[in-house]
Amino acid sequence: MADELERKFDVKIQTTEEKVKFPAELKERLKESGLMDDKGKLKLKGVSPKMLKRMKQEFVNCPVLKEDIQFVQCFICPNFQSRVMGEVLCKGDPLK
Repeated sequence: MADELERKFDVKIQTTEEKVKFPAELKERLKESGLMDDKGKLKLKGVSPKMLKRMKQEFVNCPVLKEDIQFVQCFICPNFQSRVMGEVLCKGDPLK
C-alpha cells in the first residue's frame, strides 16, 4: 500500500500498574523541548490528561535502544510514526 507509513517495526505497547518514574535524562530532554514545565508536569499538545495518565503506565521494548522504555519517551522519539491499536509504528533509524 502506498499510503502506509514507512517503518521497520511494529512495537507492542505494554502496561504496568506501577507508577513509573521518568529518568533524569528524559526529564531534561522534555524540559528543553518545552514538553514539560519546571514543576515536572508534562505538556503534550493534543493529549488529554486522562490519556497522559494512561501513557505514564505504558512502556515498550524499544527495538532501537534494545531496552524497555516508557511510552512517553517513545512518543517524543524521532522514530515514532503513529500509535495504532496498541502498537507503535517505529521507523527504526539509529538514534544519536
